[in-house]
Amino acid sequence: IGGEHSLGVKTGGTLWAWGGNWVGQLGIGGHSNSLSPVQVGTGLDWAMAAAGEGHSVALKTDGTLWAWGANNHGQLGIGTWDGSNTPVQVGFDSNWRTVAAGNGHTVALKNDGTLWVWGENTFGQLGNGTWNAFNIPVKIGTDTDWDLIACAGIKTYAIKSDGSLWSWGCNEDGLLGIGIWNYEPVPVQVFP
Repeated sequence: IGGEHSLGVKTGGTLWAWGGNWVGQLGIGGHSNSLSPVQVGTGLDWAMAAAGEGHSVALKTDGTLWAWGANNHGQLGIGTWDGSNTPVQVGFDSNWRTVAAGNGHTVALKNDGTLWVWGENTFGQLGNGTWNAFNIPVKIGTDTDWDLIACAGIKTYAIKSDGSLWSWGCNEDGLLGIGIWNYEPVPVQVFP
């Protein structure tokens, strides 16, 4: 569920989208909203999908990663700042495991447990130690034990294989749970 649109993958591998489409985030071509689910393309090989504020990302069963919608912050990860109203492959890698979408940024894990980010970074939500936006996937550190990821607006959370929780990005109202009020441009351990 994104800002104003939703995505779903059926058991047979078809991808469906509905809701707002002002920047092509439904991936069906054009910019018309849809009041009911409409199939994205004809593929039967979609594995999962995530909706951001105005962009969408999805994995295929072959491990490739695809994105569409708004790209003003580079959140599609396709090396440009131009949006797309149909799915575009993110690079050429076929070892992506999972993906999450925030307001204007994207976070993904590869099969080797590495963590990758791209898109808006005004609040440090990419976690790469800078405040700069990136329009291609950027690897975070050298750790290979990242297990789960989630984006919420302009902040990011991740869990490592040892069960430890990490967060970074916008820290208004202490949402990162790190015991201070600072915005954090790098992953900070929450617990244990």
